[in-house]
Amino acid sequence: MDVDGFPLQFARTRRFSLGAPGDFTVSPDGELVLFLRSVSGTDGRCSLWEYQGGRERLLAGGQQSVAGYTADRQARVVAYTVDGQLHTVSTGGGGRPRRLPTAGPVSHCCLSPNGTLVAYVTHGTLRVMRSDGTQDRPLAEPDGTEVTFGLAENTALGGPRGFWWSPEGDALLVARVDMSMVGRRYLGDPADPGRPPRTVRYAEAGAANPRTTLQVVTIAGEYTAVRLPGEVPAAETAVSGWAPAFEYLVAAGWDGIGPVVSLQSRDQRTIWTLLVNPATGDTEPLSRHASQTWTELTPGTPCWTASGIPVISRVRGDARTISIGDVFAPPQLHVRAVLGTAGERVLFAASDDPAEAHVWTYTAGQGFERLTRQPGVHTAAAGGNTIVLDSRTPAGHTVTVLHDGKPAGQIAVLTEEPLVPPRPVHLLLGHRELRSRLHLPSWHQPGQARLPVLLSPYAGVGLQLVTSARSWHAAVCQWFAEHGFAVLVTDGRGTPGRGVRWEEAICGDRLTPVLDDQIDALHDAAQRYDILDTRRVGIRGWSFSGYLAAAAVLRRPDVFAAAIAGAPPTDRRLYHAHWEERFLGHPDLQPGNYQRNSLLPLAANLTRPLMLIHGLADDNVLPAHTLRLSAALLAAGRPHSVLLLPGEGHLITRPGIADNLLRLELDFLQHTLMAPEISSHLELGGTARAPRGVPYGSTQGGQSHGRGWTGITRSRCG
Repeated sequence: MDVDGFPLQFARTRRFSLGAPGDFTVSPDGELVLFLRSVSGTDGRCSLWEYQGGRERLLAGGQQSVAGYTADRQARVVAYTVDGQLHTVSTGGGGRPRRLPTAGPVSHCCLSPNGTLVAYVTHGTLRVMRSDGTQDRPLAEPDGTEVTFGLAENTALGGPRGFWWSPEGDALLVARVDMSMVGRRYLGDPADPGRPPRTVRYAEAGAANPRTTLQVVTIAGEYTAVRLPGEVPAAETAVSGWAPAFEYLVAAGWDGIGPVVSLQSRDQRTIWTLLVNPATGDTEPLSRHASQTWTELTPGTPCWTASGIPVISRVRGDARTISIGDVFAPPQLHVRAVLGTAGERVLFAASDDPAEAHVWTYTAGQGFERLTRQPGVHTAAAGGNTIVLDSRTPAGHTVTVLHDGKPAGQIAVLTEEPLVPPRPVHLLLGHRELRSRLHLPSWHQPGQARLPVLLSPYAGVGLQLVTSARSWHAAVCQWFAEHGFAVLVTDGRGTPGRGVRWEEAICGDRLTPVLDDQIDALHDAAQRYDILDTRRVGIRGWSFSGYLAAAAVLRRPDVFAAAIAGAPPTDRRLYHAHWEERFLGHPDLQPGNYQRNSLLPLAANLTRPLMLIHGLADDNVLPAHTLRLSAALLAAGRPHSVLLLPGEGHLITRPGIADNLLRLELDFLQHTLMAPEISSHLELGGTARAPRGVPYGSTQGGQSHGRGWTGITRSRCG
């Protein structure tokens, strides 16, 4: 172990993400695999690669960083962007990269299925040109200063690109987004008072959303407006008591059956999937999802096999599942994502154990088959007879290429090994059998002094931390443990993988069930491990878990002695409408939910040390959240610490910031939680020194179940 060197490694590797291959595309014949990978485990320049015949070949990048790519149907031509410039390159050794002249900086591009045309967005205009760079022309131009074409409002859709080619390459389905009714928020930089503030369009809970409409635009310049439904039918509004409109575009695409869109109502209790007639703009319902809490689509759905069999998101009993035609996935599975189709084969990721995700296939006549066996979190991409398995296991990260179901090669993973290897002990805690992991110092032995406890959860919707795969988060937890803490991580109610009722337990209250689960896990762990000192319990977190950490010392000072809250959304009314209203409803109709979940009214309760951290350029959880809580604490006469990070956004990864932030957190926790008999063996910000002569780096004191874990995520952070 190198405890001293770990924080800088953590920052230089961007949380050990650099060097990991991803964004795989497999050609329909299975002969070629395209992927992105940065230059090394510490070099963030991203390159485009191809894998063929057991060998990797650099296609583009190297000295420049590729921002993203798109391939034609046969994966023979690739378009990609570098610093807003559009390039193309042929695969299979067919030529050198070529820069195409454009009308402005390119934000997103997409090749037509036959590879002859490339559509791109610049300054909110959708343009198209031939893939040789000729005949560049606009297809859809903004008709207002706040209007864009081809850029989706990505809060609901999950991605910023808002245009989709027809299979023939003669037309596109295009999103038109009008942001004029959305409120403006301003992010200034106090460290540079001469710079004007940045304007951000931000739809808060209860506020106006962008207006998204759709058009079919032919290459010849003909336009057909898509007729989308307006309000939810009255028969479906009895639960919410109002008639919400279909404000959210949550999925879109165009394949052999035609353009398909999925729309979600403002109250998020209804999703309609519609088939669009590209000639008339009329729509035909294909499926309907409804719930008394909220609805969501399984990522990757809806989609179709080559013969047109639909793959649809479903809820069956307590499981999120899929149907493939009339066939449902096995009842024990919670389907995490549909990974794609190859001919009549459907590839998807699913769990029968919340801590794992495995790759499955389904083919009519052959049924369901599980492709991965090793415990871990697995995903995949497929084409022809080839499947690329992307696997994160206790042993690390591997990418395996299968031909006809048999290993045929590996794609290199260049990520660095953590200088502090994780040593988690996996536990089921409390009567709800909460999935947890415990990190103890490698040098700790029975009979030594009891350890202060540090809770380091996420515990929010859409993300699991306690899984059977190694992760950066587990390495960070072990680093804190090596400084004399017992670190406990728990996935409670609201996290995915344990059924619909488990996820929906937070409906109307995002805080109480989550905090109760953390406390239940703490108490059960302390009963099993008497080295845990429950008189000295701290909690740290970022985004939702930062909110949870602040709530812990405000609501339960009898349990928690200190907290570090990074980027906490302290006032739920200030967060994104699509995300927040899913769980708490519309604030005009259910104001009590927002009042109960706000931390501002609890400011006078603070009696424990609290450290607030926020990046001043954060356009996800706005800095106003932390500043308003700090103002309320000050008005109540409650001492606290505030660390503001000029120029930093929601994710803190920059060397010099991310590494020193870890050290500052450690310093705060050591000062607030460590008794003299422990802190005497530690140098603040330095190397852990084992008490009672235990050699540093000893493997005694706590069974290790694998080398680490990775999270399963599908959602935004707040």
